[in-house]
Amino acid sequence: MTRRCGPCRRRRGRRTRGKSGLEEITSPVFVVRDGGARVLAAAGYAHWLRDTAHLCVLTAPDARGRGLARQVASEATAHALAAGLLPQWRARPAASRRVAAALGYRELGAQLSVRLR
Repeated sequence: MTRRCGPCRRRRGRRTRGKSGLEEITSPVFVVRDGGARVLAAAGYAHWLRDTAHLCVLTAPDARGRGLARQVASEATAHALAAGLLPQWRARPAASRRVAAALGYRELGAQLSVRLR
C-alpha cells in the first residue's frame, strides 16, 4: 500500500520514504489525499518491543507546510494509544521535530547513526 503513495513516487521521495520507515509499519496507514487518488501525506507505526509504537510519517514535497503531517501523525498516534501502545517518534529534521512537538511529543534524547563499510 505505501509503495504506491504519492510521497513515495519520485526518486528523491524514495530516499525519504526509506528514512520515514513507512515500508516497515505494522499499523493501518493513515493518509490525506488530494481529492483524487494521489496521497499527499501518510503515517503509521511499527509495533516495537515492550509495546512501543514507532511513528513513521511522510509528506509529499509539494504538499509540505499545510499541516498534513500533523493530521496523519495525530491519527496514527491516537490509534497507537487506543491500542495500549506507547508512541515514540525519532524526529530528526527540524520540520518533523516541530510537528512532533505540536502533537505533544517531548525530546528525550539523541541518536547517532553510523554506517560501517
